[in-house]
Amino acid sequence: MRKSSKKRAPRGEYVSQNQLTLTGFESPFYEQLDPCNRWVRLSEQIPWDSLVSLYQKRNTPKATGRPSLNPRVAIGAVIIKHLCNLDDRETVSQITENMYMQYFLGYSSYSREPPFDASLFVEIRKRMGEELIGEMNDKIYGFSRSPSPKDGNGKEGEDIEGKDDGT
Repeated sequence: MRKSSKKRAPRGEYVSQNQLTLTGFESPFYEQLDPCNRWVRLSEQIPWDSLVSLYQKRNTPKATGRPSLNPRVAIGAVIIKHLCNLDDRETVSQITENMYMQYFLGYSSYSREPPFDASLFVEIRKRMGEELIGEMNDKIYGFSRSPSPKDGNGKEGEDIEGKDDGT
């Protein structure tokens, strides 16, 4: 009996939040991503470098075997799952279908491939544990309470608890 192989999204290296640009995100559509979309705004407000650093301290990359999932994808998928109150399978489906969520996860272009199999959420939860999730929550909360950088119009940006535009 032949074992079916699962197609997975590319396992690229982590890219710092400072290296992602909205204008460079490749989409199969004619329009560029809307900078006012909630996932775009939230991706700019999350302290990704700090969260990935916490994650990697607890989960050091292995020298052998299959490369691990990009930490931003793992962390971001958990954030999406909880913000949208989704189950594991639906979270993976939503990410696969939504280019804004893929941008939030640090993708450089839209992919029709699922980021990972939904069953991997069990392992992600084990790796994170309550203590690491608590530390990440503290980082996000602390970051959201610090003064926001000014945008191009000289106005202060909204914090993480800002308006939801319904997308």
